[in-house]
Amino acid sequence: MELPRPDGDSYLETLRIGGAMVNVGLLATSSSYSPTALIDGNRILADSLVGSIGEVQDMLDFCAEHGIGAEIERISADQVNAAFDRVENSDCGTGLSSTPQPLEP
Repeated sequence: MELPRPDGDSYLETLRIGGAMVNVGLLATSSSYSPTALIDGNRILADSLVGSIGEVQDMLDFCAEHGIGAEIERISADQVNAAFDRVENSDCGTGLSSTPQPLEP
């Protein structure tokens, strides 16, 4: 169950004058922001799909220190359609990733 999110302006109003809010990663739901909420407090809004290389390294180091890892499942080409069905039915954890593998002789 996803909790309702306040509108984007509610978040911006928590910033001090000249403050910045940075969204890292893709949000599950869209947010809207009015230009007035940014201009009135001289606030900054920034977005990035991923953090900087240093931030990604910090996250990887944190995961290594706490034993957090990825669960990998290899499938063959004839299982791709079934894998997409699992994604649509939310039956695969957080998602699937495709990586090309060299053909064996």
